Amino acid sequence: MIDHVIKGIVYFVTLVLIQVLVLNNIHFLRLATPFLYLYFIVKLPVSTSSVNMTFLSFLIGIIIDMFSNTPGMHAAACTLAGFSRPAIIKLYMGKDLVEGLSPSFRTFGYGGFFRYVITFVILHHVTLFLIESLTLFDPLFFVIRILASVAVTTLLMCIVESFNIESQKSGK
Repeated sequence: MIDHVIKGIVYFVTLVLIQVLVLNNIHFLRLATPFLYLYFIVKLPVSTSSVNMTFLSFLIGIIIDMFSNTPGMHAAACTLAGFSRPAIIKLYMGKDLVEGLSPSFRTFGYGGFFRYVITFVILHHVTLFLIESLTLFDPLFFVIRILASVAVTTLLMCIVESFNIESQKSGK
């Protein structure tokens, strides 16, 4: 239990710092921005209550908003994604999950984890970019921007997850 809490705090602080100091300054061709901080929400244990999930999602979103000068956009998108997370997990993994299980390649399988992450990221990004634009003036640019950001974010999350699984295998 305490191991999950310490690991969660380390993930939270590390991912927020990486997002704010590095990734917020990366915009591939004005289209794709990676949002690695979502990995914190993705990796929370399956048994996390809906209230805690929604609160932690809001908390990381509002902290990103404070450092990114985006008034409430990340908080709203993260809160919706965090609220929807249990339904996404049940959709892909069913209801028979172990209590302290954290989503990973090992626990969900490569395909299951990838489907879970991409659905979660799409939900977050569509919400975030809809709030950001507040219009569908240029729908093609909007869709391309969402798809590019989803691809970069999902790829980055899978790379980080592959390093996590390697460190688990080696016993670290």
